[in-house]
Amino acid sequence: MTFLSVNVNKIAVLRNSRGGAEPDVVRAARACLEAGAHGITVHPRPDARHIRAEDVYALAELTAARGVEFNLEGNPFAPPRPGYPGFLALCDAVRPAQATLVPDGDGQLTSDHGFDFRRDGERLRPLVAQLRQMGCRVSLFADADDETRSEGIEHAAAIGADRVELYTGPYAEAAAAGTAAPMLARFARIARRAQAAGLGVNAGHDLSQANLGGFLHAVPGVLEVSIGHALIGEALYTGLPATVSAYLAILHPSLHTED
Repeated sequence: MTFLSVNVNKIAVLRNSRGGAEPDVVRAARACLEAGAHGITVHPRPDARHIRAEDVYALAELTAARGVEFNLEGNPFAPPRPGYPGFLALCDAVRPAQATLVPDGDGQLTSDHGFDFRRDGERLRPLVAQLRQMGCRVSLFADADDETRSEGIEHAAAIGADRVELYTGPYAEAAAAGTAAPMLARFARIARRAQAAGLGVNAGHDLSQANLGGFLHAVPGVLEVSIGHALIGEALYTGLPATVSAYLAILHPSLHTED
């Protein structure tokens, strides 16, 4: 079964563009969960451009009360600063079910690449251990570049990660261009290698209603997809509950067949 974790960063972007408290990030997350989403994802950045530390605390309370997954994403190497205590400090405070480590820099508009595990593995190893001691399942953002990083996925397992999240931006671009087949074959190969190394496989970035079904059909054993930008954009037209339900129908068609 593939879980849907809704990333609500974009709700915070809209709120912050005007100031104040609306739209309410927690209310939006609650609507997604009430529609059947399996969890909530946020990616607080040091510049607080969208999700802030106080949002993390509030969403942790919401997800704990409902018994669903809270997935906290972030760069563990980014230093603390005013308003941002650091990724590990946030994880220590709220103990998310899953901590997803992402190698994004301060200036990046969005996450656009995975870790080079052979280069970063030894820096990641003690951080992975700390997060697991906090009770977090640890997932590492990874490219599906199995031609040039032949030992990367296996090294993620060796440093103690539980899962990898495959960065699906290149697949989404290929799907939009009508050239998805070679990219899907690449993702399927890397997913199988990850699973053979003992890693669970998540996926995320630029997945949408248009391309999600094809991805899941081709890539075996995906445990969780994290979807935010497309889902929130689609919800502007049909509403959050209907949009979440549409994604769940793609994930589990046999459970959402109309009579």
